[in-house]
Amino acid sequence: MLSRLLLNHERGGIALMGILVVLAAAVPILNLAVPPESAFHVSTYTVALIGKYLCYAMLAIALDLVWGYCGILSLGHGAFFALGGYAMGMYLMRQIGTRGVYGHPELPDFMVFLNWESLPWYWYGFDAFWFAALMVMLVPGLLAFVFGWLAFRSRVSGVYLSIMTQALTYALMLAFFRNEMGFGGNNGLTDFKDILGASLQSDATRVGLFLASAIALGATYMLCRFIVTSKLGRVVMAVRDAEDRSRFIGYRVEYYQVWIFTVSAVLAGIAGALYVPQVGIINPSEFQPLNSIELVAWVAVGGRGTLYGAALGAVLVNYAKTVLTGALPEVWLFALGALFIVVTLLLRDGVVGLWRRWSPRRERGDGAESARAAEG
Repeated sequence: MLSRLLLNHERGGIALMGILVVLAAAVPILNLAVPPESAFHVSTYTVALIGKYLCYAMLAIALDLVWGYCGILSLGHGAFFALGGYAMGMYLMRQIGTRGVYGHPELPDFMVFLNWESLPWYWYGFDAFWFAALMVMLVPGLLAFVFGWLAFRSRVSGVYLSIMTQALTYALMLAFFRNEMGFGGNNGLTDFKDILGASLQSDATRVGLFLASAIALGATYMLCRFIVTSKLGRVVMAVRDAEDRSRFIGYRVEYYQVWIFTVSAVLAGIAGALYVPQVGIINPSEFQPLNSIELVAWVAVGGRGTLYGAALGAVLVNYAKTVLTGALPEVWLFALGALFIVVTLLLRDGVVGLWRRWSPRRERGDGAESARAAEG
């Protein structure tokens, strides 16, 4: 059985990486080289949309790492995603300079409008990309480490931990809505001009961001797969399946939980940083608890504990959201609620589990290969 699961995981991961390679090769050519009047042309809007889906897939894999493999149901991972996005947004705002509406060489437009006299200290350094990239990982990681250390050392788990993570993201949402926080208040950060000197409005920059998202997603999957298949990952799964027993035989369970929670938060922050320049805005609505709940739905729909299934679920659910909110916007929330019910009652293993169930021939082939491997 274990060999079969590993083989399924290997095939799913290979399929994911293959799709990413095809997208990375085809989309830039179809966007930049194929003329707009051609039926094979991929519009810049579509490139940005696919890039956004890839960021969501990366976020879903980050959540699956802690939920599917460590048993930590986080309802606040949207907060780490948003913090990474704000760190990138601060860098992009510093790049505007005198091209803003008010033409101030240092202060963003919203600070000039609110009569700020100087740049807050926590904005220093964000004029350099390397510093912003460091903060994209450090801020979500540090918050996750502190929160996890306090929660897991106190042995908070289950529904109580889920509520605490949801309260965390809600508290951050309320804080970032306040103008005096210095993050743009209700409007957030927007009107970005360029990144690393390249205009965000150019097709080439959009394609570059798309490629960066594809590479980051592939790297995220490989890193998470390495973690869950390592000895450390096996201990994490033992903690998920029998926390008290793991603690009894001598493992410091809270160390493993804090470590995996922090790594997941850093990955979520990177996903948020790639997301912001592609959508052109970051505001406190990204902290909404509903966003984190939707994230759980992505992972559940795709298949918890598979990594590649989480990425698949993120793409499927967000594509459905794009279609429904465009055609029937009032239907989406009802569809999301129905999706929760269907997954809970009928698709407990998600789309990946359904695919395995409907592939008896492949399952028999897996069994034969496992038997041959055992004989060898």
